[in-house]
Amino acid sequence: MPRVRVALESVAALLRGRRGAWTAGGALLVVCALVAVWVFGGDDEAASPPDARARQYQDVDACLLTGEDGIEAGTPAAAVWQGMEAFSGDTRVRVTHVPVMGEQSAANALPHLNGLIQRDCEVVLASGRAQTEAVRKAAPGHPGVRFVVVGSEGEGGGAEAGNVTVVAPGDDVPDQVAKAVGRAVNAVQR
Repeated sequence: MPRVRVALESVAALLRGRRGAWTAGGALLVVCALVAVWVFGGDDEAASPPDARARQYQDVDACLLTGEDGIEAGTPAAAVWQGMEAFSGDTRVRVTHVPVMGEQSAANALPHLNGLIQRDCEVVLASGRAQTEAVRKAAPGHPGVRFVVVGSEGEGGGAEAGNVTVVAPGDDVPDQVAKAVGRAVNAVQR
């Protein structure tokens, strides 16, 4: 017990006066720094595995331009969306859709289409007369983007651009869309 008392008296002597204040302040800074490193400096990401529920996507986006009703059941775009989701589930390509609100014309669809292109959608799909017409007009100016339209070949008049794939409307639209998106993604990734 006398050794403990001597040690405590020595520490108390060190902490007296100006020198003691500097020593105590330095010790406090060291303790604060250690606590800060322990609280903020740990790399939790490296220590724990990724969340098993989180879906890991490829860095590829397929975007659907639809009519005002979007992908609501019974709309032509619903079958296209079904094919896109099936393809995404198999390959982890990100899919999204944007409805054209207001007048259903190619002129009104064009700003929505340009928004998808500016968002770096590598594959742009279109369902609906106004949307497919806008894609057919814009496709030649965007050779790096692959387009898939659901409609009859040459429906907009003239030949299709080389980066446009046409899927004929019918019962097998989801399967045909999934295949067309697959070919478009492969062309983009080359």
